[in-house]
Amino acid sequence: MQIHPTAVVSKKAKLAGDIQVGPYTIIADNVSIDAGSKIGSHCVITGNTSIGSGCEVFTGAVLGSRPQDLKYKGEQVFLEIGDNNIIREYCTFNPGTEKGAKTVIGNDNLFMAYAHVAHDCIVGNDCVIANNGTLAGYVRVEDKVVVGGLGAVHQFVKVGTLSIIGGCSKVVRDIPPYSTCDGHPASVYGLNLIGLKRNNVGQDSLKNLSRAFKIIFNEGLTTKHALEKIEKEIPKTSEVSYLIKFIRDSKRGISRSVRKS
Repeated sequence: MQIHPTAVVSKKAKLAGDIQVGPYTIIADNVSIDAGSKIGSHCVITGNTSIGSGCEVFTGAVLGSRPQDLKYKGEQVFLEIGDNNIIREYCTFNPGTEKGAKTVIGNDNLFMAYAHVAHDCIVGNDCVIANNGTLAGYVRVEDKVVVGGLGAVHQFVKVGTLSIIGGCSKVVRDIPPYSTCDGHPASVYGLNLIGLKRNNVGQDSLKNLSRAFKIIFNEGLTTKHALEKIEKEIPKTSEVSYLIKFIRDSKRGISRSVRKS
């Protein structure tokens, strides 16, 4: 264990033997950090925060401080961070709000400088939240999502897998999986073809998704009628089936197309 002499580390914290802690970092009582993780200088890790193995936390990050939610009254809440995450300079992650609530970060994510994850969020695996990307409370981000720099996601929004949100976007409705979105408010421009191809989605599935997107976003149908048409006309690959399920389950409604029907 390599702990800089200027770091303040609680004896009650549970730290793996091979972690590194940089100068002037503070680690509080109820923190646990697993093997191989590296904590940079001037960080604050507090609250009931657990950090998995192989993570890198850079200068000035603040993880686990009380949620920025006026209804929080000091209940025991949690922040859980998985394995192999890169958390760059001055990121801030908050725990849950109500008693026992959690903010949960998966594995293999990149949070660029100044990214913020608010209370009660769930972030999946293999995501990128670019510089100053902001997730408000209760946001759900599925796997392999990219949020561009200065993008802001409204509370309770769900961001679907393999979607990409352009920089400076204002996201107020759910982002459909496999989509490319941008704007104020964020609108759907089409499929995230680059992301889909990088994840080895086959040509047949791409064609079926493209047809489904045209029906949903470009034919002027209600959501209900669009989904009914997709189910009648398009083979149900796993991606098409999940797109239908995501839209049907949406509580806030999905972001609409930038194109005029």
